[in-house]
Amino acid sequence: MALIETTEAGLYCPAADLYIDPWKPVERAVVTHAHSDHARPGSRSYLAARAGKTVLETRLGEDVPAEYVDYGETRTVNGVTVSLHPAGHILGSAQVRIEHRGEVWVVSGDYKVAPDATCEAFEPVRCHTFITESTFGLPIYRWPAQSEVLAQIHEWRLENQQAGRAGVLYSYALGKAQRILAGIDRSIGPVYCHGAVERLNEAYRAAGQDLPETANPVDAPKGTDWSNALIIAPPSANGTPWLRRFRSVSTAFASGWMMVRGKRRRRAVDRGFVLSDHADWPDLLEAIRATGAERVLPTHGATRAIVRWLREQGWEAEPLETRFAGEQDSEQDGEQDSASVPEEADGA
Repeated sequence: MALIETTEAGLYCPAADLYIDPWKPVERAVVTHAHSDHARPGSRSYLAARAGKTVLETRLGEDVPAEYVDYGETRTVNGVTVSLHPAGHILGSAQVRIEHRGEVWVVSGDYKVAPDATCEAFEPVRCHTFITESTFGLPIYRWPAQSEVLAQIHEWRLENQQAGRAGVLYSYALGKAQRILAGIDRSIGPVYCHGAVERLNEAYRAAGQDLPETANPVDAPKGTDWSNALIIAPPSANGTPWLRRFRSVSTAFASGWMMVRGKRRRRAVDRGFVLSDHADWPDLLEAIRATGAERVLPTHGATRAIVRWLREQGWEAEPLETRFAGEQDSEQDGEQDSASVPEEADGA
């Protein structure tokens, strides 16, 4: 019997009778992070990283029946040792380490290796079997340095201000938006955030994250001058009446998908910034090597390509089918603010 197997409710550890990021309500859930394809409501109990407490409560409610543990802290369930380790994806994101009778499996959840001031850095965890995401598991995906992308956003802001237009930057509301906020120049103009982003900014601040001052545009007084403002919104706000208040705008989208010209055109934005909260191809390979795993099970994304490469390099590898979405291009999770614009789904 495998230590972790797939079921109709999600990834299941039979020895501990627990699920990891279940997509149906279960008795005992371990959650890697608060994105909606990984943290679903309705389970009887949750185990999650303490660093993500405020974000998970924002998503699932303050009364969510959760136990929060520090990274590296262990819990023993039916003789199975469970611990959480930093994934570097968003605030509170974690890899799940499961050990039973000397066998160790790690479920990565979503992760990135690149630096991010808003969450603890990815930590390789040694294991025998590694279940890894592969959202961007193709050799074409190689991210530019974060500093380079932030410099591009800065220049775009200045160009917009000189032209007298607002800059509307679309990014995923949980994780990506806060990463951008933490890295922008706070001195060159006001910053506003769509309500779906603003409520998560509050959760980050409550966790001690240093973000610039922001406000919801719907609360701005009539006659507000938007010409020197940066507005951060979920991608689902693009093309909606919510934008009319800003009058003249330049639009941009921050996502790993912006490396692909066709996806940028489909988004119908003026600029695309290549910034992802998932590992690119080189970082996926680096992370896999660092685990020392003998067996690798990639899930969601380009699993065939990475499985083929891993097998050619001598790993035992099989694709693992799950319902996790990774960084999506057009998914919505239904959350709304006072402007009734749904939040772009997670995946950040």
